[in-house]
This record gives sequence, structure tokens and C-alpha cells, in this order.
Amino acid sequence: MNEFFPDQLMALGLAVLLLGMKHGFDADHLATIDGMARFNAQANPRLARACGAWFSLGHGAVLTAAALGASALAGYWSAPGWLELAGAWVSIAFLLLLGLMNMQALLRSAPGQARLAVSLTARLLGRWSTAAASPGLVALVGALFALSFDTISQASLLAVGAIPFGGWPCALLLGLTFTCGMLLADGINGYWVARLLRRADQAALAASRAMGWVIVCVSLLVALFGALKLAMPGVAAWGEGKELALGLGVVAAIAIGFALAMGMSRAPARCET
Repeated sequence: MNEFFPDQLMALGLAVLLLGMKHGFDADHLATIDGMARFNAQANPRLARACGAWFSLGHGAVLTAAALGASALAGYWSAPGWLELAGAWVSIAFLLLLGLMNMQALLRSAPGQARLAVSLTARLLGRWSTAAASPGLVALVGALFALSFDTISQASLLAVGAIPFGGWPCALLLGLTFTCGMLLADGINGYWVARLLRRADQAALAASRAMGWVIVCVSLLVALFGALKLAMPGVAAWGEGKELALGLGVVAAIAIGFALAMGMSRAPARCET
């Protein structure tokens, strides 16, 4: 290997880290993490703050394992076409589930009730009704999101990139680097959303409920967009290359929703003065 080997490996690692961060900003990732954070904000605030981190660890574990497998089986196996469709529907199903669970919790709560009621959902769905009652379940959701053609293609890319640098040990390193990038993006988002929800809870019940509805709308809209991409090729073509912009749009929607919710919570106080 030539004398530039360390520099080349470092450049590849940096590119993979940035690719992981970009993947972490996918709209379906952000919306799912936001929904799980909202659903656990009152019952388990510590876990709510860590939802993004655990989601990324589960997602990254599957991608890293796939990269190792692709490195070992390079040239002998290719991803089946059905993975793309299966992965897309997994994302849509979880987004719908989280959006509907949060919506039901808001609708079943009395106007002056601080804690959201979720008993019916809990009876119907069991432990899945808390899509994040434990770190392991959050990681499992992230792992299920990784069961897609997109993830396998990324793993294959990492495996191919690792070949000049020694094969599977480098594939493992690149998989972990990708996970770190995703962990940075999704972990910060989950922590940020949990903090916003906590501030809204402390400011006023109206602000808390308004933030809840914002997250419900984001979850359902991202799920709807995913379904339209599958049903309408024109929508899929329009969204091609706009993944980062859509993810940043989710972040912006949550930030704007929080600002509006906090404004609503202060409006009565201003009227009384």
C-alpha cells in the first residue's frame, strides 16, 4: 500500500461520517424519533431525551452487520428488489402508528388534564403502544427501519470502499463511523425535541398540547408523503435528491410549532395585564 494510505482512509472515514449525518436527517427518521419522544415525554423523560440515540444504535447495528456481510460475500450476492418496498412500508407503518397513538392520547385527555391518557391503545397494542418503553424497543424500531434496499445499498457501498484497505475490518470501522454520524444527527434531534416538549409542559398545558399536535401532524404528513412516493412515480421523482431538505423541513416545522405554542401560552398572560 502506498504512503498515502492513512490520508486516504481518513478522507474515506470523513465522507462516511458525513453520509451518516445526512442519513440521520432523513424525514422518516426525524419524524419517528419526534413521535417517540412525545409519547414518552411525561412517563419517561430520560428515555425521551435518548430516543434518537437508541434509534440510531439499532439502525446502525443492522447497517454495520450488513456491511460486514456484504464485505464477506462481495461478488456472490445482491440485495433482493423486494427490500426497497418492505423498508418503505415499515417506515410508513411506524410513522402512522406513532402519529395515531399520539393523536388518540391528545383526544382522550380532558382539556385540563396534564397527563395524556393512552389506556385504549395500550390494551390494543400491548408493549408496542409505548414504542419506546425501554431502550431496547427504541433500538428495535431503528433496526426495523434499516430493513430496506436503501440500507443494503449503503452497506454494499461501505463494503466496496473497504476492499482497498483490508476488507472486513475496514468495513466494520466504516459501519461504526456511519453509525456515529447518524447518532450525532438523530441523537441531537431527539434530545432537542424532548427539551422543547419539557419547556412547553412547564410553560402551560396549552403549549404542551399544541406541541403534541405539531408532532402528530409531522408524523402523519411524512407517512403520507412516503405512501405517495410509492403510489405515484412523479412524487418519487420530485423527492429524489431532496432528502436532506425534507429532513431540515421537519426540524423547522417542530421549531416553528414550538415558537407558536409558546406564544399561545403567553397570550392569556398579556391579555390579563
